[in-house]
Amino acid sequence: MIQRPLGIFIVCCLVPLILAYAAIKLDWLPQHTTNHGQFLPSELRVPSWQSKGEQLWSIAINAPDSCQSQCDVQFEALEKLYIALGKHQKDVSLVVFNRTFGEQISPQYQSYTLHEKLPPASLYLIDHRGLLVLQYEYFDDQDKNRIEQKGLIKDLKKLLKYARSS
Repeated sequence: MIQRPLGIFIVCCLVPLILAYAAIKLDWLPQHTTNHGQFLPSELRVPSWQSKGEQLWSIAINAPDSCQSQCDVQFEALEKLYIALGKHQKDVSLVVFNRTFGEQISPQYQSYTLHEKLPPASLYLIDHRGLLVLQYEYFDDQDKNRIEQKGLIKDLKKLLKYARSS
């Protein structure tokens, strides 16, 4: 009498484990993801990160002082991206890395210095704890850049929707 429920219990525990192991070993996992940006290869946090207000996410640009024309294009695109967020602007802040502030940059940007080597003019999504999550590269081709920036907006809206539901 007791052995039958025990056998059912053991089978119910072992079958999912065996299926999971087989899925990993036989490479049954999907090869594509739904995000448009690239995950960074290693964990990277912004030193002395201070989240401004209630913002859940930040969009950052790596704009060292040596980066001029590419970064100017990205700053202009970033302003348009921020406007395109519409009602979500209250949940997103803007950050600039490795740039000494001049008159050409809006005061709404928070400034941080990163010692890691990041590609210039790239955009990043940062969570509220200062962890760089996704990277969006800069391309010389404006059409590729536009596609990359649309992907950033889609990813950000999806992340904001998930944050509100939890």
